[in-house]
Amino acid sequence: MLSTRFTERVGCRVPLQLAGMGGVATPELAGAVSGAGGLGMIGGPLLSPAEIAQALEGLHARKVGPVGITFIISFLEDRECVVAAASRAKVVEFSFGPPDRSLVDLVHKGGALASWQVGSREEALAAVEAGCDFIIAQGIEGGGHLTGRIGLFTLLDEVLDVVKIPVLAAGGIGSGRTMAAALAAGASGVRLGTRFLATPEANVHPGYAEKLLPARAKDTVFTHAFDLMMPGIPHRVLRSCIEAAQAFQGEFTGELVLGSQRMPLPRWSVPSPTRQTTGAIEAMALYAGESVSAVKSMQPAAEIVKELAEQAEQHLRQWATPLGGAGAR
Repeated sequence: MLSTRFTERVGCRVPLQLAGMGGVATPELAGAVSGAGGLGMIGGPLLSPAEIAQALEGLHARKVGPVGITFIISFLEDRECVVAAASRAKVVEFSFGPPDRSLVDLVHKGGALASWQVGSREEALAAVEAGCDFIIAQGIEGGGHLTGRIGLFTLLDEVLDVVKIPVLAAGGIGSGRTMAAALAAGASGVRLGTRFLATPEANVHPGYAEKLLPARAKDTVFTHAFDLMMPGIPHRVLRSCIEAAQAFQGEFTGELVLGSQRMPLPRWSVPSPTRQTTGAIEAMALYAGESVSAVKSMQPAAEIVKELAEQAEQHLRQWATPLGGAGAR
């Protein structure tokens, strides 16, 4: 029941994509998700073409299955990064910028599929016009930086009415039930980020992970607070990190390490804390979607994929029972 146009096009078994969270979605996490049947993604921001090639070639050597990479347009200064990715990844994804046919053509020239994250009917149509193979419709329930400004299912309804390419649903999905609901609504797959933060494979600071476990949807907030480096783009974080940042005394909350780069983190900076980050972790951007309610313990990524797939299929089978029959809802 979980075979969709997305799984057929990408070559995975489960219609689930890992969000390519910069600094957090490591090759280890991407490999675990792909190995379990989904589409693993690594985050492309601040990686050089050589680092991208090394990460993707390492995953290819492990034969984990199809993998991809996500680029944020405002951080994509060198198109050689796209060239390096397109010849080695199954999917190259873009976000936070208007769909660009020249980038899509560059991806296709390298042999990969191109996707774009959208937040409106108009952006979806622009992505189709640019030649994308599939799109991700992101609702306002999602964690991290947000393209969408309306709820996921309202957005899905608008987008599915006007596009024919596969559409993935993103924002607030963290359980088998919500995954099944998105598939039943017409999505060809789902994309998750928050649920995979509390995994041993994610490069998340322990202090960040500890904040996620007791949190619920009501503990997240849609805000523009952490806007240094990505001005004007809203995001969803844990309310506690805004309160901690407001109370913090000083210009820099800590230091971030990304590959060979070390950089001070001014208060209200975009990067979330990784294991290599030092400083006042509680006052940094602790991104979390409304699906944080489903994050109840640390789990291996492969276990999460298996759990979601099994539960989603179970719900879809139950919902397919004729009205009035056993298991009808």
